[in-house]
Amino acid sequence: MTAQTKSHEPAITPDLVAQHGLKPDEYQRILKLIGREPTFTELGIFSAMWNEHCSYKSSRLHLKKLPTSAPWVIQGPGENAGVIDIGDGLACAFKMESHNHPSYIEPYQGATTGVGGILRDVFTMGARPIACLNLLRFGSVEHPLTRHLVSGVVAGIGGYGNSFGVPTVGGSTAFHSSYDGNILVNAMAVGLVRTDEIFYAAATGVGRPIVYLGSKTGRDGIHGATMASAEFDEKSEEKRPTVQVGDPFSEKLLLEACLEIMAKGCVVAIQDMGAAGLTSSAVEMGAKGNLGIELDLDKVPCREPGMSAYEMMLSESQERMLMVLDPAREEEAEAIFRKWGLDFAVIGKTTDTLRFVVKHGGEIKADLPIKQLGDEAPLYDRPSVPTPKPQKLDSATLPAPFSIDAALKKLVAAPDLASKRWIWEQYDHLILGNSVQGPGGDAAVVRVENGPRGLALTADVTPRYCFADPVEGGKQAVAEAWRNITAVGGKPLALTDNLNFGNPEKPEIMGQFVACLQGIGEACRALDFPIVSGNVSLYNETQGKGILPTPSIGGVGLVADVTKSVGLAFRAPGEKILLVGETEGWLGQSIYLREILGREEGAPPPVDLAKEKAHGDFVRELIVGGLVSAAHDLSDGGLAVALAEMAMARGLGAKVAAPGADIAAVWFGEDQGRYLLTAPDGRADEILALAAKAGVPVAVIGETGGDVLALGGASPVLVRELLEAHENWMPAYMAGGKPA
Repeated sequence: MTAQTKSHEPAITPDLVAQHGLKPDEYQRILKLIGREPTFTELGIFSAMWNEHCSYKSSRLHLKKLPTSAPWVIQGPGENAGVIDIGDGLACAFKMESHNHPSYIEPYQGATTGVGGILRDVFTMGARPIACLNLLRFGSVEHPLTRHLVSGVVAGIGGYGNSFGVPTVGGSTAFHSSYDGNILVNAMAVGLVRTDEIFYAAATGVGRPIVYLGSKTGRDGIHGATMASAEFDEKSEEKRPTVQVGDPFSEKLLLEACLEIMAKGCVVAIQDMGAAGLTSSAVEMGAKGNLGIELDLDKVPCREPGMSAYEMMLSESQERMLMVLDPAREEEAEAIFRKWGLDFAVIGKTTDTLRFVVKHGGEIKADLPIKQLGDEAPLYDRPSVPTPKPQKLDSATLPAPFSIDAALKKLVAAPDLASKRWIWEQYDHLILGNSVQGPGGDAAVVRVENGPRGLALTADVTPRYCFADPVEGGKQAVAEAWRNITAVGGKPLALTDNLNFGNPEKPEIMGQFVACLQGIGEACRALDFPIVSGNVSLYNETQGKGILPTPSIGGVGLVADVTKSVGLAFRAPGEKILLVGETEGWLGQSIYLREILGREEGAPPPVDLAKEKAHGDFVRELIVGGLVSAAHDLSDGGLAVALAEMAMARGLGAKVAAPGADIAAVWFGEDQGRYLLTAPDGRADEILALAAKAGVPVAVIGETGGDVLALGGASPVLVRELLEAHENWMPAYMAGGKPA
């Protein structure tokens, strides 16, 4: 069968091919594959399926090296979301995705539709979403657009999640000039599903109806996936029309309708219409099931008149699903969707031809080999240049312009370390009533059904480490997520990632990507923490300037009993403070170095994965055994900032001795594999005895009490003063105050 085209459709020229993000050699690949010139609609389909966002053409060679399996992994990468077994017949489905470029162009709608898309990925698996998280990176606080972007993105995340009715329980927000022209908005969603009720995307059976569900198709979002695979330039504002518009209320109806027809046994296969819309969802369903797909676009519900086949195939209008239904249950399924006030239209059928055929207005607009649309996408082994290994910084040579107490006051009010309450108070983190620990701690904890079990959830990364030493930075990102989950008493089970990098066609950027994945893979294997889902976001550059390499890590762990989970706050006076792990005083790439000395240099702290595992397993056993009242992992800002965070959480002070020399490097160094614990006096001796037996370094360094934080020989600081500085920075900044 040969595709037909009308004379009024544009001629396929080299310029048109380039506008679709296809390189000349890729276009030649298309000509060889189909044996003729593509129609305009077919060119759009190839553009959608072969762009970086959908085909992973620069990354999938390296992604294959990552560990993705474990006895508890039910579904690894390749589906709408990863799924892990959490026991008692239940599974957890979760994934993280980016909406970076749209959020820079139109921050509210970009963030909104990022949340909507990741929620659909989870409930497409048959899971009911129970929590959302996000990881946000903005430009310098001095940049004129930063306030506008923060305001719009935060409002968009809150506006969608709050209206949809799922709590936003955690995340990470930081600032750096590398994101001035290209912010990052990474959204993560988590859901629960019974292990015998998981749904997949692969279509089965010939002649079964393909059904369009949800909202109507419009012209919003056309070429959204292609835009996500390109650098920004001075014309990026012109791309505003490619940003989709979200409707959380429609998505809530779609969720309930989908879960209802899934429960009724009507669904054979299901796919979210996300990036590349109808094109990718239809192709993936057919290709995964080794079936052909035939679509009649005359039957697609449209909200705008006169839409062409090209526009319908590439639209990324939100709140839409594609399903293959059991023909015997079609009427039942339609009745359910009509009850929920949603569109339901049979727009095609499965075939045995392995062809992707698109009809519109009595003409065949596309007739392509369905497997090759995905399987034959270009695969690049791009040249990569390793990042030169940085030198270890000699902290003894650094000046000390501030006393320890003055430096601490400055750090707790620095943009990256200041309280993000202004952000998360705009999110409903209590809706559904299962949030045990919300934003502000090491990890969120969400009750599973009626308990006592819970899920520990986190999202984090340290891009400055990844830039300086991508291998160590990749390891640290995974180890940090592992520690965050451990610090609330959770057993880390699996992770999702969102790999945000610059232009992969630059060997130094590809070098960052390859090395970060090496570090991530090493840490995942050592910590038995597999990757079950994820997303790659490349070309995060503006006018040739790339972002810091930012491989976001979203972690999920299981808390056996949420009543035994602990937070980071000092709980009561008179409790011993214990430090787990060794302190050398590593200031290379530290927040102290950047904020106090104005320098970003040196090697980041090395990650000893064997010690990470040993220390974390030991801490978790203490928490589960009820021996500690609080726990906090040490990361940005080192020991002093971690102590301040524990003190500020409840306004309770402490007196602490330095675990070594009483110098800035010891207080603010960011040595890895460390935790702070508090325990009643009698329990401290018991913990020390257990630590000696386990071979884990633990020392009592202080005691809680009073209203000041006294660090070694430094002047005591009122906890209230620290808290004011910590809490006031962001509201003052967003109100137009001078950046710190």
